[in-house]
Amino acid sequence: MKNVVLSLFVALTSLITSAQKSEVFTKSGTAISGYDPVAYFKEGHATKGTVQFVYNWNGADWYFSNQQNLDSFKTSPQKFAPQYGGYCAYGMYEGHKAPTDPDAWTIVNGKLYFNYNLKVRELWRDKKEEKIETADKNWPAIKDKD
Repeated sequence: MKNVVLSLFVALTSLITSAQKSEVFTKSGTAISGYDPVAYFKEGHATKGTVQFVYNWNGADWYFSNQQNLDSFKTSPQKFAPQYGGYCAYGMYEGHKAPTDPDAWTIVNGKLYFNYNLKVRELWRDKKEEKIETADKNWPAIKDKD
């Protein structure tokens, strides 16, 4: 019995540690709250994915609205995945991870960025190129932190 409890404790601790240090912002293991990352580029708006089209990449489940978008992502996930693992671009500029809203997004130079909410997105858009430069420098040191 003692070994079972110890094994459960170790497993639970490992899960908590990996969840806190996730390189991809997820809710219950789902990236972008289940929205299709490819649709932001192809359709120009947030589109909910379905369980019919799901792909596990970089430790998260990514949902897609159709097979073509799923196939595009599988071929080139780095092209469609959001910057900073889907964490808030403004938060990354400030030097920390923050959750995001799938409706608060922007594509800049062919890259997808998310923000905490629409109000923060407006703050981020002011001088966004400078903020992206700073956030890009911050990301390597922050991505594996909780």
